[in-house]
Amino acid sequence: MTQSRPHASSAAVPTAPASTGDLTGCPWHDVKAKLREVGLRPTRQRMALGWILFAKGDRHVTAEMLYEEANHAKVPVSLATVYNTLHQFTDVGLLRQVAVDGSKAYFDTNNSEHHHFFIEDRNDLMDIPSSDVVVGKAPVPPNGYEIARTDVVVRLRRKKR
Repeated sequence: MTQSRPHASSAAVPTAPASTGDLTGCPWHDVKAKLREVGLRPTRQRMALGWILFAKGDRHVTAEMLYEEANHAKVPVSLATVYNTLHQFTDVGLLRQVAVDGSKAYFDTNNSEHHHFFIEDRNDLMDIPSSDVVVGKAPVPPNGYEIARTDVVVRLRRKKR
């Protein structure tokens, strides 16, 4: 689900937490390894944003949500840097971008094959296992192209009483 959680509280850049028992996801050193594994230099800003993104497991965030979390954690980044970093992480396969509306994009830390429910009144995404969605016949792509993946976003609203 989309969640906005504070993750770190150091002065400029979060440091590794004192107790790894608090973590449910990726420790600080794993972020560095993750970045190096995909060929990205582990800069301070990438490390800090990566830790905020991946430290709590699978989640969906917008650039604005991550920017707010970074500010709360006292990580000095601009919104443009957050956008650039999210797109860099997406380009190398660390994140999946999920387009909900033409102007709203979420970034998903779960890059496995799956689909999404979008809860309209909460602007919230929930994962749907790929086995729960059957996609029919896909169109033949134009010459020189191949289908990268098929994303299904099922929009939900509360039933009217």
